[in-house]
Amino acid sequence: MAKQRAYSKYAREAAFLLGQQIKLRRKSRRWSEQNLATRAGISRATLQKIEAGETSPSIGLVFEVAALVGVPLFEQDSRALATSIELTQSKIALLPKRIKTRTKAVDDDF
Repeated sequence: MAKQRAYSKYAREAAFLLGQQIKLRRKSRRWSEQNLATRAGISRATLQKIEAGETSPSIGLVFEVAALVGVPLFEQDSRALATSIELTQSKIALLPKRIKTRTKAVDDDF
């Protein structure tokens, strides 16, 4: 049996909040669980896991369901989203390609 990944409290609470926002939007649109699951191309059980804030569904599925019900993840405007992506990529380009952990030599020569 595979060992379960331990997530921080913050990550668990964020996943729960996103799931609750998805559930709120789904219900305000008067969509059933099965209706949204069909639109997303997933099973109803997977949708229930997403809405419960479980961390097992893939991030792609969670983002797709959020987009279908209109939960804002980043920028709503596709032009603003593209600008944010470009800005982030240009900042990454300024950073080193590799990060090496420096080990300090122990000076134990008395």
